[in-house]
Amino acid sequence: MAQPRILAFAGSLRRESFNKKLITVAAAGATNAGASVTLIDLAGYPLPIFDADLEAESGLPPNAAILKNLFIESGGLLIASPEYNSSMTAVFKNTIDWVSRSVPGEAPLAPYSNKIVSLLSASPGALGGLRGLVHVRSMFGNLGAIVLPGQVTISKANEAFTDDGLLKDPRQQANVEKSGATLAAAVAKWNS
Repeated sequence: MAQPRILAFAGSLRRESFNKKLITVAAAGATNAGASVTLIDLAGYPLPIFDADLEAESGLPPNAAILKNLFIESGGLLIASPEYNSSMTAVFKNTIDWVSRSVPGEAPLAPYSNKIVSLLSASPGALGGLRGLVHVRSMFGNLGAIVLPGQVTISKANEAFTDDGLLKDPRQQANVEKSGATLAAAVAKWNS
């Protein structure tokens, strides 16, 4: 059985993002379950706001092409999405929009089609980003991805993490690690 390949990232640019901490914990769970995990920070891949005129004039921006290849090479996506005004962040949506653009000879939505996705969110609010994940789940389903039914949300995220980025509550820590491990197992099974 081939080693499952997973791309992991948070939909946030903030240096001390709760979701960046969360995705690091989940990625460790996937790695410990035998997956090859590529953990990226979207801040390292700046993109212009998606504009079809810009695309027509200049093609796919270099960072969009790099990201697209990372998506295509991965069997699973492990995503921690912050909730901004009951939805996903602008940088996250913009990344998904640029990566979705087909190039000649490529199947439509190739970066998403039949990819397995696991969703997490951390928020200072009482729902832990749950409302935003509704939109993320719907978007990936419409793009042809398979979104796992379980998701993990961490409420009161401003109080949830230790100084070294782990979760203070051992049950939450185990649950987040398990989300990564579950994705690794699902990708391995899907690709067998």
